[in-house]
Amino acid sequence: MSEKHKQRLHRYLANTREAVIWKTEGLSEYDVRRPLTRTGTNLLGLVKHLSIGEAWYFGRVFDRPFEPHLPWWDDGEPEGADLWATASESREEVIGTYRAAIAHADETIRSLDLDAPGHVPWWSEPDVTLQAALVHVVAETSRHAGHADILREQLDGATGVRADNLNQEPHDDQWWADYRAQVE
Repeated sequence: MSEKHKQRLHRYLANTREAVIWKTEGLSEYDVRRPLTRTGTNLLGLVKHLSIGEAWYFGRVFDRPFEPHLPWWDDGEPEGADLWATASESREEVIGTYRAAIAHADETIRSLDLDAPGHVPWWSEPDVTLQAALVHVVAETSRHAGHADILREQLDGATGVRADNLNQEPHDDQWWADYRAQVE
C-alpha cells in the first residue's frame, strides 16, 4: 500500500477524533458526564474509552507502550471503568489524556509502514499490520463518533462534525418539531 493511502486513512481518523472532542465542548460538567442510555453511555466516557483504543492499538500492539499507563482495563478494575469519568477526573484531564494518546498514535502511524507487523493478543487472528490496526481504529472511532452525535443531539440539539459543519440544512425548532411529528 502506498504512503498516500496511509495518509488518507490517517486523515479520516484525525477528522473523526476532532469530531468526538467537539461533541464535548460547550456543555456543563453534568451533561458531558451524563449517562443517556441504559448502558450508561456518556460523552466523556466515550473519550476516555477511545484513549485506551489509541494507546493499545498504536502502542502496545506495535511494542511502543504509551506512557503514562492507563489502568482502566487492568485486572481488578471495575467493569466498564474505561467508559465513564470519575468525579476526580476532570474533563480537561480526560481530553488531555486522549490528545496525548492521539499524539503517541500519530507518531506510530507516521513512523511505521502500513505493512509493519503488530500483535493483538485479544483478537482471534492476533498477527496484524499497521493497516489492519488503522482501519480498525478508524471504524471504532467512527462508531463512537456516531454515539456522540446522538448523545449530543439529545442534550442540546447540536449535530454535525464541527461547529462550522452541521451536516444538515439549518432549520428552526418549529421546522424540526414538524419534521419529527411527520416521522412519528
